[in-house]
Amino acid sequence: MVPTRVIIVGCGVAGPVLATFLKSKGYQPVIYERIKAGSDGGISLLLQSNGLRVLGLIPGLLEQLPGHVEDRLAFFSTVTGHEALLGEHTLETPLDASGVAANTVNSIGMGIQRHEFLCLLAETALKAGVEIHWEHNVVDIQQRSDSVQVTFENGTTDTASFVVGCDGIHSNTRANLFQKEQASFTGLTQIGGFSPRPNSFPDNASMINYFGENTHMICYQIGHDRYSWAITRREAETKETWRAVDDTMLAELKKDPVSEWGFGAGELVKTAEKMVKFGLYDRPELATWYKNRVVLLGDAAHPTSPHLGQGANQALEDIYHLVRVLVQYNPLAQDPPTQTLVNAFEEYERIRLSRTSFLVKEARRMGETRVVNGTDACISRNEAIRGIWANTTVGLKNLAQMRSGPFDGQSEI
Repeated sequence: MVPTRVIIVGCGVAGPVLATFLKSKGYQPVIYERIKAGSDGGISLLLQSNGLRVLGLIPGLLEQLPGHVEDRLAFFSTVTGHEALLGEHTLETPLDASGVAANTVNSIGMGIQRHEFLCLLAETALKAGVEIHWEHNVVDIQQRSDSVQVTFENGTTDTASFVVGCDGIHSNTRANLFQKEQASFTGLTQIGGFSPRPNSFPDNASMINYFGENTHMICYQIGHDRYSWAITRREAETKETWRAVDDTMLAELKKDPVSEWGFGAGELVKTAEKMVKFGLYDRPELATWYKNRVVLLGDAAHPTSPHLGQGANQALEDIYHLVRVLVQYNPLAQDPPTQTLVNAFEEYERIRLSRTSFLVKEARRMGETRVVNGTDACISRNEAIRGIWANTTVGLKNLAQMRSGPFDGQSEI
C-alpha cells in the first residue's frame, strides 16, 4: 500500500516537527518552504515546558538542542530616579534532560538561537525520510473530493490527500482558505539582538526583564556567555520583517536610549553583534482553522505577539493534538475520506481554539501593561511586579498555567 501523502506548507518550527511525527505514524509527508535553505531570519525563542514535552517525544532530539536552560529570573526598574531590583527567583528544582522540572511550577525554559534550532529540526525531518523542497511559494490550493492540489509560484504542482498550513504569520495557506486579511499595527515595535554577556551583569543572571518608561526589555541566555534580547516600545509604524539591519542602522541602534540603562541592559545594546527591528501587528481571529482537507497550525491559525514567548510552544501543542486526532480517527494512516478528516480537524480545533485565543489576548495585554508612559504609571506597574514576585508562588503559578500541557503523564501519540 502506498503511504498517504501529506503536503506540509512551511519549514519553520512546526513543519519539520509535524512531518517527523507523521512519518513515524505511516504517512508520507512532504514539506514545501518559500525561502532558500539555510536562510537566517529572526533572533531567538524560548522553549518552555509545554513545547519541550512535545519535542521530547522525538527520540534523541532534546539532547541535541543547542540552547541554555534558564534557571534565574530577575526584574529591574530602569525608570530614572527609581532604578531598583523589583524581584527575582532562582530555580531550585533541577531540570531533567527535557528541560522540564519535576515540579512544572518551577520550570522556566530553554533559550535557543532560532536559526540553529530550525536547522536542527529540518535535519531531524530529513533523517526521518521527509522530503523538503525549498523556494516553493504557494499561490493556489484547489480541493477535490479525495485530494488537494497545490500550485507554486515557480509553476510546479503537487497533490496530496490533505494539506497542513504551517507557514506562519504571513500564511499563504490561510489566505487561500479564508482570503487575505488586513493586519493592524499595535502601536508597538521591537528591536532584537544577540550580545556577549555584559561585564556589569548581575551574578548568575539567566533571564532578566527591565522596565523603563515607554520601554520594556527582556534578555535571556542562549549559549555560553551569549544572550538574546528584545526591546519593546511605543513608536511610529515599522515594517514587519525579521531580517537583520545593515551596518549603518546597527551603529545607529547601538545609540538607542536603552544603551544608557544600568544592570547590564545598556551594555547588551552597545555590544550587539546583530539586530533586527520590526513592528508588531494584529490579525483578525479566525472562527475556524480548517476547510475540508486543508487545516492550519501554529501562527498560520492563531498569530500572536511575542510578549509571552509562547508562539513556537503553542505550535508544538497544536502538533501534538493534531497528530493525536489523526491517530484516533485514521489509525492505519490510510487515505481518508473527507468526512474522516473533517471529524479529526473539528476535534483538534475544539481542543485548541479556546486556549490559543486566550493566550493571544494575554500576550497582547502583557505588551500593553509592560510599556507605559509617565512616572506615575511606571511606578504603579513596577509595584505590581514587585508584589507578584514578593511571593514567588504567585508568579510561578501564573507561569505554570501558561506552560502546562499538552499532556500530563503518558503521551497519547
